Amino acid sequence: MLSPSAILNAQILIVDDQEANVQLLERMLAGAGYTAIASTIDPVQVCELHRKNRYDLILLDLQMPGMDGFQVMEGLKAIEMEDYLPVLVITAQPEHKLRALKAGAKDFVSKPFDLAEVLARVHNLLEVRLLHLETKGLYAQVVAEHKVSEGLLLTVLPPAIVERLKARPEVIADSFSAATILFAGLHDFSRLTQRMTAAEVVKLLNEIYSGFDALIQGLGLEKIKTIGDAYMVAAGVPVARPDHAEAIAEAALGLQQEIVRHEAPNGETFSLRIGINTGPVVAGVIGKTKFSYDVWGETVNIAWHMEIYGAPGSIQLNETTHALLRDRYLFEERGEFFVKDQGELKTYFLKGRKPV
Repeated sequence: MLSPSAILNAQILIVDDQEANVQLLERMLAGAGYTAIASTIDPVQVCELHRKNRYDLILLDLQMPGMDGFQVMEGLKAIEMEDYLPVLVITAQPEHKLRALKAGAKDFVSKPFDLAEVLARVHNLLEVRLLHLETKGLYAQVVAEHKVSEGLLLTVLPPAIVERLKARPEVIADSFSAATILFAGLHDFSRLTQRMTAAEVVKLLNEIYSGFDALIQGLGLEKIKTIGDAYMVAAGVPVARPDHAEAIAEAALGLQQEIVRHEAPNGETFSLRIGINTGPVVAGVIGKTKFSYDVWGETVNIAWHMEIYGAPGSIQLNETTHALLRDRYLFEERGEFFVKDQGELKTYFLKGRKPV
């Protein structure tokens, strides 16, 4: 709701080639309490003045030598890109009224002036103009807040999932017949950082995981979550891709290179245990107030076992992923170990890419 002072403090420009008319209108408006009144008798100056001051209302005479009011309005249209001309035309010619409205003017007053009519039309147009600007500002604020909210959502959920939520906020749960999961755990991290303050540990983890994030994003993969000093990545969700195993292999090799960039306290070095597994998974969004995109299934459980029972500085995977990668990557047999509900699993260490 506009206050009376907002209308009375609005910026007004009077344009008339007759000095007497300008003075009469200035007295009328000032007497009614308007405080920001400017004027010119040169129509050529109007566009530049409006570009500089952005008047809330321009009282514009139509018949002026050199440049008439219609030409002035054409010039104003190039400035008011939103196609709203804050113009109240002044005319003594009845036939000019309709033409002026078609040209973009919002209203008109007739000569000779009627005080009550002028003040009423000025007040009404200023109210509409200021409400228009207020609504425009509120809309811009809503758009900005929406962008912030969407940006925050994109930091939590994959872009494809955000688009689905925007289109239809329903339960999102998908099954994927083939995806590859990676867990990367910082080996001996608690011991290496036990003398660090909490703030130092958080800062260090943020630096490490930020580097991981950049790598994973560059490969087009999906970071699922961090669990303390463990980092989980998926390929093939939420959008299926045929090269999911190879993409995760590249991620694993890249993570091993990334971790050596970070120094551990006391001159020791950080290392990762990385576990990988391929198979069917279920993925979806959980939570109502704090959204989370997660992946479930035995494929995830086995990938986790590959990591926690892996070796520092090594990338461990089982036969399922090995079968997809053996033609392009180098491996070392690690042996077999028992996984609950799975039995003995033959495992391998991924050593690098085969020479081309």
